[in-house]
Amino acid sequence: MTDNTETPAPSGRYGSGAMAFHWSTFLLVIVLGASGLLYESRPDTLKASWINAHAVIGLCLWGLTLVRVGWRLRHAPPAPAAVLGPWERHLSQAVHLLLYGLLLITPIIGIISFIYHGRAFDFGIFRIDLGIAKDRAVFHPTQEIHGDLAYAIFGLAGLHALAALWHHFCRRDGVLARMWPK
Repeated sequence: MTDNTETPAPSGRYGSGAMAFHWSTFLLVIVLGASGLLYESRPDTLKASWINAHAVIGLCLWGLTLVRVGWRLRHAPPAPAAVLGPWERHLSQAVHLLLYGLLLITPIIGIISFIYHGRAFDFGIFRIDLGIAKDRAVFHPTQEIHGDLAYAIFGLAGLHALAALWHHFCRRDGVLARMWPK
């Protein structure tokens, strides 16, 4: 029989599984953000492959987020840092829940926009084409919503990072060290 709870690391540190999910998510969000922001500056000859790569990586982020949420439901986080007050804990929980929600919803909206642009997912060794014709009435608003949600992710993730840096450099309370690999 296997134990479904993560053994908390010493001094309330997150375990290696939580760290792997956190930092993998961080990297994928950076890559997706950069590819989304740089799309318009690509030459027309590269735009189709560029947006396809963005969509495929977005699907990976969505899958990672689903697995991460499932994993978190089975693995309790370490006890909250003793240095955090009640309002900080509640704010932290709210930001994390909102980030998880946005990381689940934003790719779905992006997929809808991608498909209604009349595009097919090209995974290199196989291709998935749903045969949906280009429909501006669908792709235009979903593309706008996808972009707005992406900016919301960047904003929340930026606040999250600033809070971690504030804890590390200003308060020097070890909160960042809980998620930082050794």
